[in-house]
Amino acid sequence: MPTATSRTKSQTKSSAASQRSGTQHTSELQPTVDLVEYAKTYAREKPEVAALWCLGIGFVLGWKLKPW
Repeated sequence: MPTATSRTKSQTKSSAASQRSGTQHTSELQPTVDLVEYAKTYAREKPEVAALWCLGIGFVLGWKLKPW
């Protein structure tokens, strides 16, 4: 027959497990979000370089994806 102490220990263990699973959920890798945040930070720090990269990428894409 379980005692109050054993129930408390099992509840504590399940509570700790749920907290760990919650922590794991927030620490998952999110490369897309990280990349977007990095690009925003880089563009704020070096707007000229970011603008030239956008111009270069746009030029290459426009050249390769010509509609005619």
